[in-house]
Amino acid sequence: MLEVKNLEAFYGKSHILHGVRFAIGKGEIVSLLGRNGVGRSTTIKAIMGMVTCAGSVKFKGEELVGLKTFEIAHKGLGYVPENRDIFPTLTVRQNLVLGMKGSTPGERWKEESMFELFPRLQERANTQAGFLSGGEQQMLTLCRTLMGDPDLIMIDEPTEGLAPKIVEQVARLFEEIRKRGISILLVEQKLDIALDISERCYVMGHGQIVFEGSPQDVKKDAAMRKEWLEV
Repeated sequence: MLEVKNLEAFYGKSHILHGVRFAIGKGEIVSLLGRNGVGRSTTIKAIMGMVTCAGSVKFKGEELVGLKTFEIAHKGLGYVPENRDIFPTLTVRQNLVLGMKGSTPGERWKEESMFELFPRLQERANTQAGFLSGGEQQMLTLCRTLMGDPDLIMIDEPTEGLAPKIVEQVARLFEEIRKRGISILLVEQKLDIALDISERCYVMGHGQIVFEGSPQDVKKDAAMRKEWLEV
């Protein structure tokens, strides 16, 4: 579904990504692992057309490099940024509506679906999003992206700063997303969570992919974890 080849990315004169290559199939949950600063978030932003890049990013066989971010989103890619980016003065319900790509919800996700998954959002549907807790804002950001009915969703550090109970809810949402045939590219610092829910993992180091394998492969390779993952 998503095929990235020889992806290079730059911030001004700084060369961040060096020939990144990976692929994601339909309905897969794939984690992009690595220490902070190795280029994981930049990879997602490059795919979404948010940073200067070169190389090839094909989604369902169509080249995305060179397209604008809104054009890429309309191709069926969803993006949940690490900083959440909710609209604080709008209500929960208004934030959800803004996630829609047209005047009507997509087939797989509707407002009622979001409220079933996260009853707390329904309780606060008419509350300004800026008054939500960090965990509630993370739920809202995920749900707002799903309201656009993406075929693949890229999620950057979704459990950062969340209470264990909210982390469990987020993990259940990922499984529900996968059941509906939607692929997930997950950037996650917490190794145990990533290995628990992913089918495959890529590890990044110095702006490139340095390891590919199953969660079991990651667990078995102590030398790789020490070199590229452990602090």
